[in-house]
Amino acid sequence: MAEVSSGNSKSVTPRFSMSGICKTFGATTALDNVGFEVFPGEVHALVGENGAGKSTLMKILSGAIKADKGEMFIDGLSFKPSNPLDARRYGIGMIYQELSLVLHLTVEENIFLGVEPLKFGLLNRDEIHKRSKKAINIFNHPEIMPNTRVADLSIGARQLVEIGRALAAGVKILIFDEPTSSLSQHDAERLFELIGRLKKQNIAIVYISHFLEEINRISDRITILRDGKSVSTNKVSDVNEDDIIKMMIGRDVEDIYVRSTRKRGELLLKTENIKGELNPESASIELYRGEILGIFGLVGAGRTEFLRILFGLDEIKSGTIRIKSYSGYGLPVARWKQGIGYVSENRKEEGLALDMNIADNITLSKYENFGHFGMILKKNQYSAVEDMIKYFDIRCSGPGQSIKDLSGGNQQKAALSRLLYHDVDILLLDEPTRGIDVGSKTKIYHILDNLVSGNNPKGIILISSYLPELLGICDRIAVMSQGKLSDSMEVSNTDEHKIMQLAIG
Repeated sequence: MAEVSSGNSKSVTPRFSMSGICKTFGATTALDNVGFEVFPGEVHALVGENGAGKSTLMKILSGAIKADKGEMFIDGLSFKPSNPLDARRYGIGMIYQELSLVLHLTVEENIFLGVEPLKFGLLNRDEIHKRSKKAINIFNHPEIMPNTRVADLSIGARQLVEIGRALAAGVKILIFDEPTSSLSQHDAERLFELIGRLKKQNIAIVYISHFLEEINRISDRITILRDGKSVSTNKVSDVNEDDIIKMMIGRDVEDIYVRSTRKRGELLLKTENIKGELNPESASIELYRGEILGIFGLVGAGRTEFLRILFGLDEIKSGTIRIKSYSGYGLPVARWKQGIGYVSENRKEEGLALDMNIADNITLSKYENFGHFGMILKKNQYSAVEDMIKYFDIRCSGPGQSIKDLSGGNQQKAALSRLLYHDVDILLLDEPTRGIDVGSKTKIYHILDNLVSGNNPKGIILISSYLPELLGICDRIAVMSQGKLSDSMEVSNTDEHKIMQLAIG
């Protein structure tokens, strides 16, 4: 085990260390001789592309799976957890991207689920209430009370309950796996403040994220994994984003954001004063063939509702929609026929059928090409899908693989490929790169650029909360603020500051 010198010149033993960690799943090597350590009071970022081994490594630390080889130590003592509850007793807490709360239970019931304090063989509810209140007081969130039902809380508040559960257990090591992927900007800021306070309490923190700007902001050191191996560990101050990306994907990245020569063509879509049941209040746009129109706005501003109205998923209260020569409201089945495709921000619940395979997910809404009299010839279907898999570089075993077994980036590529299979003219994309690695993002940027600059160019409306992405790949940007959509601005005539000013009103 390594030791370092702290500021007071005394040696400091790592809060935990892992060495020689190996793990295989069948023929797949997930981890190959990986070493990793974090010190008390350190925020250590763990980064890599989807499938690099980050989650597997942390699941081994948290007792969810067992390593094939390797050693682990906590505060210098050998550590071999038999299950997650055992790891929790050793002071390890893991906050997954998909929260593991029981929604119909209260905050205090979730905090002590599985480790309830007893008195004379019965639940000690007074102790549960007192200790859960102490755990959540650190958050300064008045809506989080011990007897509040978790289902009644926002996503950000639920995440804090998950953290409270770890704190109540006396956590010494806290692992965050993509913690801000579903948070508003306000909740993300509060999370960063909380991490700062936990760091001062000498808690060792592992922070997994695809958002490099977050890592630069809150982390002390960074370890990069690629293809199941440790590539590098550095102080965050010693590496820049280009260095990190190069180490993650194993090659130079000249231009993450690409913009080929684009030529604006015919008007594809025009809306005037669109108003929904709640949001938006007013949204007017024009989308032309051969361009990407970006829409920025804070969470709750009405961006998603606007796209859902355009695709026929939400009702329209007033306003007009014109799609090429068609005017009026339409349901999704009509929109497909009119040449509009939609990819939801909620990939797992609305964007994909997780119990089906890749081929069915891509072709589900257009089966008629694969046979007659209701019959689907798998040979024809798989042949069409294999072209999509190749074009999008979807990492899979073939069209018949279950889509739930793919990484997030490859799932998103499959969701986008459905729109190309339909050969739509208008693509409505809501946060298409959220929660995926930089390599997958770069691939998607190249594909979107090809779609608006190649033969038979499309028109794309792209919602994103990441301003560098919008400024990097869009031609024009409009801003949604409190339900109202601004006039679009040419990317060359705006910047992050101007866009944010419009977003906050």
